[in-house]
Amino acid sequence: MRRMVTMAAVAAALLVPAGPLPVAEAGSVAAPVTSGRWTAHAATSFWTAERMASAVPLPPLTPAPPTPLEPLGPLGPLKPLKPFDPLDLLEPLTPTPNPFAPPPSTPALTPAPTPVATEPPPLTPSPDPAPATTTPPAPSPSATAHPVVPRVPATTPGIGQDFDGVPVVGRMFLVKGGGTYFCTASVVASPGRNLVLSAAHCLLGSDTQQLAFVPRYTRAKPQPYGMFPVLRNAGGHSKIWIDPRYRSQGVNRAAALDVAFAQVGPDARGRRVQDVVGGNRLVTGAGYAHARVSLIGHPSSAARPRLCVNRTTKFTSSDAGIPGSFLRINCTGYPGGTSGGPFLVRYDGRTGTGDVVGVIGGWKTGGDKADTSYSSYFGADIRKLYERAVAGAKGR
Repeated sequence: MRRMVTMAAVAAALLVPAGPLPVAEAGSVAAPVTSGRWTAHAATSFWTAERMASAVPLPPLTPAPPTPLEPLGPLGPLKPLKPFDPLDLLEPLTPTPNPFAPPPSTPALTPAPTPVATEPPPLTPSPDPAPATTTPPAPSPSATAHPVVPRVPATTPGIGQDFDGVPVVGRMFLVKGGGTYFCTASVVASPGRNLVLSAAHCLLGSDTQQLAFVPRYTRAKPQPYGMFPVLRNAGGHSKIWIDPRYRSQGVNRAAALDVAFAQVGPDARGRRVQDVVGGNRLVTGAGYAHARVSLIGHPSSAARPRLCVNRTTKFTSSDAGIPGSFLRINCTGYPGGTSGGPFLVRYDGRTGTGDVVGVIGGWKTGGDKADTSYSSYFGADIRKLYERAVAGAKGR
């Protein structure tokens, strides 16, 4: 599983206000974590520039043992929403104005999504039979300024290159088993303007703690837009939404569900993440083949993120232990750390956002070679998971 780098042990911990971070071998019992509110101030005190720079990609996860087939059914029905619920934005009514949308004259970089007519993955029910569903961002407050988006370099199809990043994509830092790690994550547009998207294998486990999202992280500028802590619920657990079948079946058998949403709180200035950097629009039911996809991820110990543009194709696993169909893209130089990086179509260089149709993960947690990446298919299950996250992230 090349998305997560094997380590014998993590480096000695740096001192923090609550004491030193215990040192533990990868995969060992989780170190005790101080209870209490996990705020932006606590996150910035813990995740110093030095600690962020020393974080590494996650070590490999141990696949779960086989379990009965009963849990493989679809998610249960969602609780009916009230008429005024923000999720009404998902209905095909009058579109909500999108401040991040490109001007009318901007040509789309990929064809419009079409209905899915392919066979479904063995693990999950049939992909959406209807045309692709796009989640429009809620209107921005008038006082919110758009971030300055750096110019994206010209690319050769399939050839990855380091660049200065875009505001909507960053690193997700976390503590697990006493070690400090990271994956890639991105902001996804939501009514609460407080959700980020990553791969489920990155955020899996009750010992995953001290999570914080840093948009457009680079070693030279570790917090250009601030730090956004992943909030905790009343029980002290991070507010992360992962399909329960992924938790019970494991990273291989449930590879088609390798997607996670997390709720982040405001930064130290009280700002919501989507108000600061914008948000990509979630698209489900868009099929597997896209003519032009921008892939962004944070590789291993690289000082900057990586960009590649290429087409995607459908890959159906022939391994009975890793069932399903996945998006596949050939892009050079995407090793550990890039897990959770978004597959973006219709990327708009003016706003630095696009339509997200996948994240690096799925088959072998993203692939067994650094030059070919995979994503779980964004179908009905991912739409339902998103809706659950939206419903659970209200009021914060």
